[in-house]
Amino acid sequence: MTSKILGGTFAILFFCAPAFAQQSAAPAAAPQANPIASHLRDDVADNAKNMVAAADEMPADKYNFSPTPQQMTFAHLIVHAVRLNYGMCSTISGQAKPDVKVAEADGKDKLVAALKTSFDYCTTALANVDDSKLGDTLPFFGGRTISRGGMMMTLSAEFADHYSMAAMYLRLNGLLPPTAKK
Repeated sequence: MTSKILGGTFAILFFCAPAFAQQSAAPAAAPQANPIASHLRDDVADNAKNMVAAADEMPADKYNFSPTPQQMTFAHLIVHAVRLNYGMCSTISGQAKPDVKVAEADGKDKLVAALKTSFDYCTTALANVDDSKLGDTLPFFGGRTISRGGMMMTLSAEFADHYSMAAMYLRLNGLLPPTAKK
């Protein structure tokens, strides 16, 4: 019985050895020069596509929709995203924050255009940001400070939060969010 188990084990190892050899022979990927900044730029591009598509998907007459009285309207979510994009991308990059006026009452067309423009601003502002100053201290909400790396992570988390809210609002109105249409 023991010889059968040993023979079976040997056979498995013998036939699997080429697979293990191929895995260990794969070349290691070269380290990326600025992995945090590069990831944030990719995140801006992905979120711009998804958030703008979500804003386009929501009918104009539903921009005042909120799931409960305590929650913000869809229009307010878009205004919040626009303001946060300008504020955080300008702080991370060190560029002056544009004076952009946008309000819930502006209507769908103007809000979608403002959202697109805010992501374009982030793309441009973050183009030359690298990982060399991740530890620099930056002003943050509530009079606090945060590291540049921390703010980059927070911006990425805010993108996810905004899109998840937009997707929920769309679903509550019988619409599929952009990422569910793939």
